[in-house]
Amino acid sequence: MTKAKLLTAIAFVALPTFAAAEFEISGYTGTQGAPHSPVTMDDDENGGVTSYTFGWEGKPFAMPPYYGFRGTWWRTDNLGFGVEYTHSKVYADADSLAAANYERFELTDGINVLTANATYRWNDKWASGAVTPYVGGGLGFTFPHVDIQADGGATHTWEYQITGAAARLYAGAKYDLSDTWAVFGEYQFTYSKQDIDLDNGGNVQFNLITNALNVGLSYTF
Repeated sequence: MTKAKLLTAIAFVALPTFAAAEFEISGYTGTQGAPHSPVTMDDDENGGVTSYTFGWEGKPFAMPPYYGFRGTWWRTDNLGFGVEYTHSKVYADADSLAAANYERFELTDGINVLTANATYRWNDKWASGAVTPYVGGGLGFTFPHVDIQADGGATHTWEYQITGAAARLYAGAKYDLSDTWAVFGEYQFTYSKQDIDLDNGGNVQFNLITNALNVGLSYTF
């Protein structure tokens, strides 16, 4: 299944039928990175069960870039529910690849975190309502594009997989440009569990955290 088909199917199932209410669509980009994380490999092609601490590079401005979309259905003046998709990525750094004897180890057509969110905003509190602070979080899953190959490996795992649970937290503020358009800035944290099956029959497991500073544009109708 392609990523486009998977996203369409997920959105169809996850999104409720929206009645006449305030609905907000937001898109963002920014800078994103990931701290080091322990990685456990069960890969007979490359030494059996081994564990390493991997360093990650996010490269948010390299193609494909870092971005995300969020839809929020505001059920009250302060509380909204919705869905969010984030396309971020990580590359194992050179030292990690050398230590683990891997040629490639990256999730670079997206870590692809999809969550169902709840958001709380302090509406009409600052600057006569022009600035709206908010916090939120969500739970869901991750479906990364896996690109992994051992040094001299006969197989190359290069595919989308649903690899585990995911969660996100965010906090920021929105500035209204008009009744419908606004800009915003926020900090966002994501966690995703990566349980990846390799084409050679092996398996890789690690927990991935990303930290991001986002800037974006919102449209409300």
